[in-house]
Amino acid sequence: MEESKILQHFEGKIILITGSTGFLAKIFLEKILRLQPNVKKLYLLMRASPKISVQQRLEEEVVGTELFRVLRKERGEDFESIISSKVVAISGDVGYENLGIVDVQLRQQMWREIDIIVNSAATTKFDERYDIAFGINSLGAMHVQDFGTKCSKLEMLLHVSTAYVHGTKVGLMPEKAFRMGETLPGAKIPYLDIDAEKCVIQERLRSLQTQKLSEKEITRAMKDFGIERAMLHGWPNTYVFTKAMGEMLLERSNQNCSVVIIRPTIITSTFKDPFHGWIEGLRTLDSIFVAYGKGKIKFFVGDPESVIDLVPGDMVVNCMIAAIASHSNLISEKEGIRVYQIGSSRRNPVKYDELKWLMHRYLNRNPLSDSCGKPVKIGPPIIMNTMASFHNYISFHYLPFVQMLGLANMICCNLFESSYTNAKRRINHAMRLADLYKPYLFSQAIFDDSNTETLRLRVRGSKIDTELFNFDPKCIMWDDYLLNTHFLGIAKYVLNC
Repeated sequence: MEESKILQHFEGKIILITGSTGFLAKIFLEKILRLQPNVKKLYLLMRASPKISVQQRLEEEVVGTELFRVLRKERGEDFESIISSKVVAISGDVGYENLGIVDVQLRQQMWREIDIIVNSAATTKFDERYDIAFGINSLGAMHVQDFGTKCSKLEMLLHVSTAYVHGTKVGLMPEKAFRMGETLPGAKIPYLDIDAEKCVIQERLRSLQTQKLSEKEITRAMKDFGIERAMLHGWPNTYVFTKAMGEMLLERSNQNCSVVIIRPTIITSTFKDPFHGWIEGLRTLDSIFVAYGKGKIKFFVGDPESVIDLVPGDMVVNCMIAAIASHSNLISEKEGIRVYQIGSSRRNPVKYDELKWLMHRYLNRNPLSDSCGKPVKIGPPIIMNTMASFHNYISFHYLPFVQMLGLANMICCNLFESSYTNAKRRINHAMRLADLYKPYLFSQAIFDDSNTETLRLRVRGSKIDTELFNFDPKCIMWDDYLLNTHFLGIAKYVLNC
């Protein structure tokens, strides 16, 4: 029987995974443990807190999740011993030097042992506080790389980024690493100085703290500051801006190992492995689906012809595993950092117009429930194909009510203060979300995946590897996957929350 060359590569290996409570990291961990029982050890870096230890987080948030049900069933009574013998939860934080690992002996042991690093640590909020996003997404990448330079056996550093580091550019987006200081079209200044960004963050925080503002007010100000700095340099939001800086920091120094950047597009539920439809958390598309299904929105903002680039989470992980096996020990100055964009826009595109009608079809047959448990009846989706039409819709349908409520509140001595404040907050929230999602819903980008296709061709050289590590979006029938897998997964997740 043919053996998997990809799986052979992980035999006896010691792997460090950061961001290990995240969606992709858990799929990666489960697959390695299930398919390669001879992997030697997996260090999982995660943050502890005064209330919960990293061991508790490992048990409750990682191996205790539904994702591990197949592995648990296959291994039976041996499951717990496999986890305890191969998986080591480490307290740390990529936002700090040495990944925040304070135990000197443990650090030195890890530097002697680690063969592979998978950096999937990230905050994915579009409008995260700038100081937090910069610390995790930007400096975090640098700290992981610095940690890797001390690992004497290190073969591979794989960094998970996002395809949307390209911002709002139009056309075919290349699989090319960012140069240090690079900005995007529309930037108001020609050069991105990351050291200067670190300084302005510190200065803004000091300024806000001297004003004796509440933590909530500081958070809001730092969120707005992140968007402001991103747009100044040509990026649409804090998330993609700080992820782009993370990529730049990876290329700043000579490498002692192969470095690969994986850029997924919009990640959806598992296509097949370990079972179809597993999802955790709600992403861009999912939030729109739930809001529509709950009756909170009756319209869709975006270009109907825009391609919404989707990729199942297990396909992203298959690409990660194949890249590690392909590039480990292939260090050369000519190769540099290799970038793989994994998505569907180039080879199997799905349009926004198709998506909204598929959502409508699913929710008509399988309505979500309101807060009282009653099924929500949805109407046909209304499309707003420009931001101007969206603003006009809000102004005509919602603002008059809020203004009348404000007047009534004033006349009645703040009797309706709570209702008035909540109504204003909902409208402001909708407007902010529309602005944040605008780059994705009006996208005119197609993500080149030539490097990824070359990697696919290598995998296809082995029948068993093709079966175990499929990441070809052409095999996805979107109607079937969305209606019978992804939307079903979202509905199940919402029901259990």
